Amino acid sequence: MISGIHHVALKCRGSAEFEKTVAFYRDLLGLPILRCWGEGRDAGVMLDCGGGRLEIFANAEDVRGEGAIRHIALATDDPDACIEAVSAAGYTVIEAPHDIVIPSTPPFPARIAFCYGPVGEKIEFFCEKKNQNN
Repeated sequence: MISGIHHVALKCRGSAEFEKTVAFYRDLLGLPILRCWGEGRDAGVMLDCGGGRLEIFANAEDVRGEGAIRHIALATDDPDACIEAVSAAGYTVIEAPHDIVIPSTPPFPARIAFCYGPVGEKIEFFCEKKNQNN
């Protein structure tokens, strides 16, 4: 029934936060815009993440609640370059790039890093590594 994740949505509080968030994903991380609509609090944009989309709205309420989604994981070949770019742009790095092995069967090696995005979302930059045992 499910063929994949179509999109993840972020809500921004007003036009300034919306523009900052769109610039972060479009300009800093290089995600192309697929479509955009509206103005002011009715503004929205959908960006292409490769295997899915990121939708950004300008109409959030003043108070953010904490939801169940822990983070957005973006696939990349270079988590180090992603963290360098977001850090240089003044965003908070939560975890510097490092190698991990998820203890699954078979083991799942990866290189990961985390930062906070413009509206407080936690972003993981995730690079799958070839498993040497396969």
